[in-house]
Amino acid sequence: MRAVFRFLFWLLGWEAIGTKPTDKKFIIVVAPHTSFWDFFVGVAARSIFRLDTKYLGKKELFWFPLSVFLRLLGGYPVDRTNAAGLVESVVDLFDSKEAFSIALAPEGTRKKVNKLKTGFWRIAKSANIPIVLVSFDFKRRRVEMLEPFMPTDMETDMERIMAYYKGITGKRPWQDLR
Repeated sequence: MRAVFRFLFWLLGWEAIGTKPTDKKFIIVVAPHTSFWDFFVGVAARSIFRLDTKYLGKKELFWFPLSVFLRLLGGYPVDRTNAAGLVESVVDLFDSKEAFSIALAPEGTRKKVNKLKTGFWRIAKSANIPIVLVSFDFKRRRVEMLEPFMPTDMETDMERIMAYYKGITGKRPWQDLR
């Protein structure tokens, strides 16, 4: 499949920049999330980077028969109304596995937001795992994976993360983080 996705990226003028993290456990933060097309770009990028990363998706998407497909692709349904329970559940997942990575969109929606949710940071801090920033830049047709970093201070880290994503153009630019 990797060759197919690489060919599709080449054919469509996209590139994947960065390298697969060497850590056994990490959380991938993908932004901006402005369109359902992000899912397909993400599946392709996961294959190109040779990642066995799972992802979190809102539970409303996991209806039969779509749920079968989403789970086969590594999806975990989440109830977005219980943020504290979600953080604890994902930390428990990391604690129970020798190697594990999960991706999520920190906006928590495809709609325009002015700030990111902090659940990913709290998961990384509690599970003592690095954060990997990934961007889907539709203007430049680029998926970029940055080097992992360990969470330190929430306010400082969130400023750094927002500064990075402010330069990225989503599929629907009027909904991205700029």
